[in-house]
Amino acid sequence: MTHPHPHAPLVESDRVAGTLYTDPALFEREMDRIFHTTWVWVAHESEIAKAGDFKMAWVGRRPVIVSRDRRGGINVLLNRCRHRGASVCETPKGNGNGFTCPYHAWSYGLDGSLRGIPYPEGYEDVVEKKDLPLQRLKVASYAGMVFASFSEDIEPLEDFLGGARLWIDRFMKQGAGYPIKVQGEHRFRFNGNWKIQLENTTDWYHFPIVHRSWMSSVDAETASMLSIMTDESAVTHALGNGHSVSISVAEHADLDVDDGTEKLQDRFSHIVEELSKDMPPEQVRRIVRSLHGAGFNLNLFPNVAMSMSFFRVLRPVSVTETEIRHVALGLDGGPEIVNRERLRIHEHFQGPFGFGSPDDAEAWNRVQRGVAGGVDMPILVNRGLGREKPNDLGQPTSHATDETGMREAYDMWNRMMTDDN
Repeated sequence: MTHPHPHAPLVESDRVAGTLYTDPALFEREMDRIFHTTWVWVAHESEIAKAGDFKMAWVGRRPVIVSRDRRGGINVLLNRCRHRGASVCETPKGNGNGFTCPYHAWSYGLDGSLRGIPYPEGYEDVVEKKDLPLQRLKVASYAGMVFASFSEDIEPLEDFLGGARLWIDRFMKQGAGYPIKVQGEHRFRFNGNWKIQLENTTDWYHFPIVHRSWMSSVDAETASMLSIMTDESAVTHALGNGHSVSISVAEHADLDVDDGTEKLQDRFSHIVEELSKDMPPEQVRRIVRSLHGAGFNLNLFPNVAMSMSFFRVLRPVSVTETEIRHVALGLDGGPEIVNRERLRIHEHFQGPFGFGSPDDAEAWNRVQRGVAGGVDMPILVNRGLGREKPNDLGQPTSHATDETGMREAYDMWNRMMTDDN
């Protein structure tokens, strides 16, 4: 499928071509020019906390293994045997001494080094094990977030994250003095292009419409917290490099800041009572204020969002299919009653029987179906253009219901897809 107007740009300041969701050739180019060249999120360090821990992940459509070796180093390895190409790991997560190919039993260490070849006689003077490790990706971490890239000469991760680093740091403050840990995840697929979901995380315009059922299922205090349509403190900042942040609860944008006037929600009174047995009041208050997570959604281009109290990870499967992981977070070493409550909150919205994820997925499916019926019509990302202004840091800023974050993501998409350097 080709763009109906071959001389028209695919991305403009206020719109993008419908073929961005439907063109298989564009999708293939995205895999090469975006997912296989930039920093892609693969894990949180809590998922590989101990030596020998590993998990499977994806960088675009390439399967990888994230492992913690015996020296404590983090490795990201292409899940492909150097002999005849079979995957060497099909266990989603675990702990072990290495990885063995099921086809001919070539075995590799946690760092990807080739350790053993059965019946080595046929390889004498043919193969040196040191020359055939599993392919290693470049790896870097920031605040426990592990990223990998197939590009060896990529810019430092901190430079790529840029203005998003402040918000990553603030997001982690919901640990209330404890480190953040992954508690589990819900994984599903929808029949739509990956960029439909990429747009969604900083799209508060849809929230009171798509999530009416969720709004009616929670207590009035929680619903009021996220009623932001006319809240002037609810803003979105474009952070550069495709990243953006949308602030929905300004008083929770930095959880270290508390003027003491905010009333703790009645729904958490049993937690206050339990924690107060062993903790000082200020620590109890700090933990309970953090139960809903941070007061913002942070979108990191191209594949992970840090959304209030969970990670949302996207994986492009095909031009019309995307896998989503909703990763629940808890306090590592924190009170069990708090981690249980955070799981219940997560399940209520993000879980398979929750009020949020099914509604989102249906909306994303319908976008794909509708666009396929009219690919010659543009996708509009123009909401708020007339009121978008730079903040003190020079970051384009507008209301949280505006499409500032989408424009930032598509600007980065355009740069990566058209840069021939």
